[in-house]
Amino acid sequence: MNLVCELPMGISENEAKLFLAIKLYEINKISLGKAARLAGYSKSAFIEVLGQYKIPIFNYSPEELREEVITQLSKADN
Repeated sequence: MNLVCELPMGISENEAKLFLAIKLYEINKISLGKAARLAGYSKSAFIEVLGQYKIPIFNYSPEELREEVITQLSKADN
């Protein structure tokens, strides 16, 4: 699908793609990999950009995070 829109002065096509990718990733509409591709970045570079905008790359609830930490610690013990 193609989208055609007129961008405001001062916003480049690359910036618009980046901001769209960030927002779609932030609201869980696309994966990290797809967002990076949409923005024209590698995954690692896109992760750095997310950090600059204070967007977490992990979206865990406190309980999910606790469970994940416990799971990973038990794997490390084995």
